Amino acid sequence: MKTLKDAKIGEIVIVSKIRGEGALKRRIMDMGITKGTEIFIRKVAPLGDPIEINVRGYELSLRKIDAEMIVII
Repeated sequence: MKTLKDAKIGEIVIVSKIRGEGALKRRIMDMGITKGTEIFIRKVAPLGDPIEINVRGYELSLRKIDAEMIVII
């Protein structure tokens, strides 16, 4: 399984599943990251954390630990 953390800069990916449960999963979904959503990887910070993405027309920064919960295809 490939996660958002493993995606490369410039890659366009599609969310296939969000792992986790409860408040953490709800927080990710509230940011607009749901199953079937297309995500563009814009940048990664020099030390790898956070990851900057484009999702649903806006820019978002995610920590690596949150990006690991998002399974992509």
